[in-house]
Amino acid sequence: MQQRMKQDSTRKATYTVDCEDFVHVVEFNPFDSGGVESLIAYGGNNYVVIASCRFREEDSSVNGIEFKTLKTFHHGARVDAIAWSPETKCDALPPLLRFCTAAGDKTLRVFTSDFHDQNEYKVLQGHSGYINDVVFSSYEGNEIASVSDDHTCRIWDLTGNQIAMFMLRSPGMSVVWHPLEAYKLMVAEKTGIIRIYDLIRRQAILSLESLQVPLMSADWCLQNTFRVGAVAANDWIIWEMPRSSYPQDNRPVHADRAKCFKWSKCNENLFATTGCPGKMNTQLLIHHLGHPHPILIGSAPVSSGLSWHRSLPLCVVGGYRKLFFWVTEM
Repeated sequence: MQQRMKQDSTRKATYTVDCEDFVHVVEFNPFDSGGVESLIAYGGNNYVVIASCRFREEDSSVNGIEFKTLKTFHHGARVDAIAWSPETKCDALPPLLRFCTAAGDKTLRVFTSDFHDQNEYKVLQGHSGYINDVVFSSYEGNEIASVSDDHTCRIWDLTGNQIAMFMLRSPGMSVVWHPLEAYKLMVAEKTGIIRIYDLIRRQAILSLESLQVPLMSADWCLQNTFRVGAVAANDWIIWEMPRSSYPQDNRPVHADRAKCFKWSKCNENLFATTGCPGKMNTQLLIHHLGHPHPILIGSAPVSSGLSWHRSLPLCVVGGYRKLFFWVTEM
């Protein structure tokens, strides 16, 4: 019976969208941009595409998925991470598009556009190692945080000035600015330490510790500010702050090592993990804290990136010339 349930949960992607090149990273806009469609960004070896998408799950008149490319930006280097600014507004006059990328040349690029002819970008230099994650401040969007293999977390303003730096003990893998905690920043390090920094006092106020290494990805739950999750070695790991610095729960899930962890934006008990690319496919697992086994198992050829829709139980990963979307039940 248990084996049958696992087989039944293995699914092909609900929707797929063709792309022109390999997709290294993909991100839904987590903020309300004022339009009826959701915005999504994906990046490859030398480009970033901004698109809009709408799904049958939110509008019954849609036949599956409506996907429209809005803007393509030449990038000049491999795209390693993308962060959306909360200032992005489709319904403003003029409309404003702003996002930041981490590039394979160890710089950040802040792009600003009106979705049409007014386009510019600013290069932010300072990191000496590869940048693993980047995020905008989720309240006003006037600051950016980034973490790197150079053992630093740096905070920048939009003009490119570095306004703060935290020294880390190992490569920084993930950085999260929680919308409900404007003056706190979560930074996860490869050696399994996750720290919450107070940005006013410029110091760490709480640390969490993983018993497994290497920690590859961590996320701070949108719907429950006490909950932090991560993947390290083959396991997913959950902490409940401030109960203990050690995990409340952890389970081995990926035989080929885990790569990415993301909480659902609409359910505090729902999260997704991906494995490192294997010989053929990469495994996507969707988990619910109330269930002992993954509630959905997906597979995609050499996938990368992972992001949740801001209001649907729907996540996306990138791959070779494709975006793969999975819808799950809550």
